[in-house]
Amino acid sequence: MRGKKIRNESNFSSVFIVLYKERGNKVIINTGMRTDIPAFYSTWFLNRIKEGYVYVRNPYYRHQVTKYLLNPEVVDCLAFCTKNPHPLIAHLKELDSFRQFWFITITPYGKDMEPFVPDKNQVIQDFIVLSEHLGKKSVALRYDPICITDTFDVQKHIQCFSELLPKFKGYTENCTISFLDRYEKVKRNAPDLKEPTKEEQIKIAKAFSKIGAENGIRIYACCEKEFLKEYGLDISGCMSKIVIENAIKNTLDVPNMKKKRSLCHCLLGMDIGEYNTCGHFCRYCYANTNEAVVKENMKRHHPDSPFLIGELEPEDKINEAKQQSWISDSFRLFD
Repeated sequence: MRGKKIRNESNFSSVFIVLYKERGNKVIINTGMRTDIPAFYSTWFLNRIKEGYVYVRNPYYRHQVTKYLLNPEVVDCLAFCTKNPHPLIAHLKELDSFRQFWFITITPYGKDMEPFVPDKNQVIQDFIVLSEHLGKKSVALRYDPICITDTFDVQKHIQCFSELLPKFKGYTENCTISFLDRYEKVKRNAPDLKEPTKEEQIKIAKAFSKIGAENGIRIYACCEKEFLKEYGLDISGCMSKIVIENAIKNTLDVPNMKKKRSLCHCLLGMDIGEYNTCGHFCRYCYANTNEAVVKENMKRHHPDSPFLIGELEPEDKINEAKQQSWISDSFRLFD
């Protein structure tokens, strides 16, 4: 990567987002794959929106830094994924110049699994506010990951889902589920959590699809096996081209891109967040190594920095990304 050395200009820090770099750096920005921006870094995020740019460290070569513009002229969609949108609810008008898509994650687990996730009733109310502000195609529910424990077997999940989903009838058209992946971090931090067997996944798929149909909500499977399509789940991608187009009410001229994950059909690219920065401390989390590392990183966060964690360093090389909208001149009607 080419760049130029930049001196430490001031005390800075950063946030989480997702970008598409292939063919002209046409941009979609997502805020939830490695941390939860609305929940823990909302002030920082609003400052970045006001400043109009963000600095992103390469996760493997920390002194390679890319500058991305946060401008609705080149950002086709702000795509959030959060367990707590509340800190941004009072600031929605400040984001109105951007097209948006929101995922809100709600699970049935308690504080033993999700110690710092807020009250679910508050999250549901915030979901409704977002839906009424943006439209039901721009807000979707996530029920994931589905873990098997002594408390939550298949029947318990079906019961919880049947009680939860009707609360969103008329406020969304999409719900995405996924089954626990036992990454090494998960095995280490929560060895007792089990991923559902194939037979359990089939039972869940059948039941969830039926519940979804009863409430007018399509159930998507996130990065799951294609056999689940036989049991009513949509495996076409929970953030596919059509989902994003419906959310932003614009058609997209998306270039051919190599898939980041073999089972994923979504518009995913390089995100600008950092692992080990989410303060929910969910036991099933794949993004945190351990609580001590997260707490240390959060101490280094500053709301005025263009970086999520830390400041500009003497060795940093800054590359300015070339960004160009994917919004197409072609036209189709949107509901």
